[in-house]
Amino acid sequence: MNAVRKLAKEIAQHSPLAVSGTKIMLNYNCDHSIADSLNYFATWQAGMSQPEDMTEAMRAASEKRAAEFADLKPHGSAIE
Repeated sequence: MNAVRKLAKEIAQHSPLAVSGTKIMLNYNCDHSIADSLNYFATWQAGMSQPEDMTEAMRAASEKRAAEFADLKPHGSAIE
């Protein structure tokens, strides 16, 4: 349980969108070919990338601090 908690804390430090996207990709891969999965991933990543999250991750790493990411919006909410 300690190892699981440690891993969960590590995962929780990443961008919520990156974590959610990884879960979506892993689930998609279970039922689709490698070629379809790679195509889906490329399309999803192009449309869902968050420059703010990438900037914050790089800034936090250079400043040797934990990154602070905005929460995900609920599914179906308007994009600001």
